Amino acid sequence: MAWSKLKQLLESFLCPALYGRFEYRATSYRYLPDKAGLCYIAVDKKNVLNMSDITTLIRWYHTELEIKNDPDIQIPINNEDIESVRKDTKGIVPEDRLKVIARNRKISEYAKEILSEQSALSKSNFIVVANKFLSISIEESLESNDILLNILALVDRRVGKKRILNMTEKMKLKHPIVQYFYELRLSTL
Repeated sequence: MAWSKLKQLLESFLCPALYGRFEYRATSYRYLPDKAGLCYIAVDKKNVLNMSDITTLIRWYHTELEIKNDPDIQIPINNEDIESVRKDTKGIVPEDRLKVIARNRKISEYAKEILSEQSALSKSNFIVVANKFLSISIEESLESNDILLNILALVDRRVGKKRILNMTEKMKLKHPIVQYFYELRLSTL
């Protein structure tokens, strides 16, 4: 789906109290197809959630290094992880090295999860998540662990005043940016 059509659909579900205050913005470069462009959500003309960041890969690498170098973080490795590495390497790697490789894989996955939770998103991810949002129920979007699905659901007009007021306890467990959009929606009631 083209960005303009997707934006139009998302804005059609926007809570009426947020018209003029909340907007989806995206830029891309026609003559630079290798550039991802920018994608962000603005509230009161201020960029609140930036979903395109050229330093994402660098931050992921730094996060991975921090996890590796922190002696307090213990990443458990089970036999399935070691067997997966053994299968990938076709059994030619020594046993003690298999554990190191399995641990490094787990650390890498953990670092990616942390960055995902810190809303390091890209324009392509936004479009995928927005299309998913348009195809699933509002309850699934609210219950999801995906930050962007939560945000899209919170600003949706299908989420009424009673449901917003009953979500106070659940929102305390969510990511700070989701809490920000919850507070924004509360302020419109």
